[in-house]
Amino acid sequence: MNGKRASLPSPAKGLRVLILGGTREARELAETAGREPGFEVVSSLAGRVRAPVLPAGPVRVGGFGGTDGLRTWLSDNGIQVLVDATHPFAATMTEHATAAGASLGLPVVHLRRAGWREAPGDRWLRVPDLAAAAETVARTGTRIFLTIGRQGVGAFAHLSGRWFLIRAIDPPSGPCPPDHEMLLARGPFTVADEARLLADRRIDVLVTKDSGGELTAAKLTAARERHIPVVMVDRPPLPAGALTVETAGAAWDWLRAQA
Repeated sequence: MNGKRASLPSPAKGLRVLILGGTREARELAETAGREPGFEVVSSLAGRVRAPVLPAGPVRVGGFGGTDGLRTWLSDNGIQVLVDATHPFAATMTEHATAAGASLGLPVVHLRRAGWREAPGDRWLRVPDLAAAAETVARTGTRIFLTIGRQGVGAFAHLSGRWFLIRAIDPPSGPCPPDHEMLLARGPFTVADEARLLADRRIDVLVTKDSGGELTAAKLTAARERHIPVVMVDRPPLPAGALTVETAGAAWDWLRAQA
């Protein structure tokens, strides 16, 4: 069931769970919980990707209207447990989930896969945000591979005298650097493919967010093998006191404990 008004059936037949999704871990959790008796699960997607990979079961697409809108939806649908399995950089949605859950007294868990770790031979330059990433690449390279998704590309739009390869699932809606190539593609990518891309485009610096996971990690291996520096944007912090797990399996164990 897709669409903005997707909701859980009534009357309740089990623990009512909302998964704020969009990640592979969210889909894994929805599939596991959806086939188990005693759980009623609906997934919510932000709707920022034109053709998202849909999880199993009921799906709601679109925003809620801030914390107040999310709180109203949770209350109207009798949600008892909230799982924030959004992208590690979806800070605003995480803040809304934390606040709405607290106001209703709901158990909330944040499912966040582990971030990437440097390996021998890596040349990472860690920065706190995209503005700092733009300042760093201005001093580091002239042929830049942006793998930050379509949002945030505007932070580099003012940089002239440099060439950018911008890879995203959908085209950016905002400004782009004046000299760039757009590559629309969805992972996973192989190390061989990434190495070939770096060589063909003569990339001398890679920019990425610390998203973690295996689907898009090949670019880091390819950059290491070619001795290319990586500007790594750190994740935004989670709300103070947030309960977190790193895998869908751990989130499933937590859900069963709530039931």
